[in-house]
Amino acid sequence: MIEWGAIIAVAVVLTLLVRAFVFEAYYIPSPSMQPTLKPGNRVLVDKLSYDLHSVHRGDIVVFSRPPTETNLNIKDLIKRVIGLPGDTIQSGANGAIFIDGKLLNQPWLTPTAKADPGPPVPKLTLGHNQYYVMGDNRGDSEDSRYLGPISGNLIVGRAVLRIWPLDSIRLF
Repeated sequence: MIEWGAIIAVAVVLTLLVRAFVFEAYYIPSPSMQPTLKPGNRVLVDKLSYDLHSVHRGDIVVFSRPPTETNLNIKDLIKRVIGLPGDTIQSGANGAIFIDGKLLNQPWLTPTAKADPGPPVPKLTLGHNQYYVMGDNRGDSEDSRYLGPISGNLIVGRAVLRIWPLDSIRLF
């Protein structure tokens, strides 16, 4: 009996440590990342990768609610990184994004997202440790166009795997 108790205790502690420091599953509540992620999907987020390398343009990241988010019910958000520290970013027609004057290739944008790109991105230069994030479903995403650039300190980790529903498992 003591042996089983010790095994269960170790398993619980290891699970809590992995969840706190390595991987955690997150629920997708809104359509802001469609079609990449749909409401009800669950993703596995790697919390260690940005300790080993920098954030990359195109990464899908989970970040804590920024101070400019007024909805206190929101704890975390998930968006795609479009702009990196030092970039000058601006939008054009049909969802086009320009980074330092060059058109950004955005293969994740659907024709629907291009047809309804939402509000424009005003020309701005990102500061040290600032990231510009946007949802793939541009017309239905409250992202850096509303929240402003996010601090790298708010980034929890990188979405690496869609784990639910089971028939839609996919690496990012």
